[in-house]
Amino acid sequence: MLRKLRVAAYAVCVRDGQVLLARSPGPGGVPEWVLPGGGTEHGEDPHDTVVREVEEETGYRVEPTALLGVDSSRRTRPSRFGPGRLLRRTVDHHGVRLVYEVRVTGGALRFEVGGSTDLAAWQDLDAVPGLTRVPLVDAGLRLWRERPPAGRPGCHGVKEG
Repeated sequence: MLRKLRVAAYAVCVRDGQVLLARSPGPGGVPEWVLPGGGTEHGEDPHDTVVREVEEETGYRVEPTALLGVDSSRRTRPSRFGPGRLLRRTVDHHGVRLVYEVRVTGGALRFEVGGSTDLAAWQDLDAVPGLTRVPLVDAGLRLWRERPPAGRPGCHGVKEG
């Protein structure tokens, strides 16, 4: 079984009751909303990743103001590889996603061309539950609302006494 680890950094940017989201083609071609962000390049600091990715996907320059937490997911699935992608093997994929709170410092809203997203928009926080979205949107907003000291919902650090 092939094991793959992907480290990524994502942004939660909230202002005036709205959250900045990007739209990505989802499974079967149905678009889904995502937090702006993406994978770290080898040797790149995740702090720099989130700044780069937000600008690429939305046009905004941002400053991270807090590390909200870490979201981790693991799934096993079949994958195709080799010439013509005819060979199959199982891939154990582990995603580690650092979630930052960011604030806009410059730039202007625009859409990414030739990248992983095709649209960026401010969405009302109250409207998010009705959007077609990836689970990380909810996880990121939960981290933003709860701000758990240990960086993980339901984990409140070491108890004293």
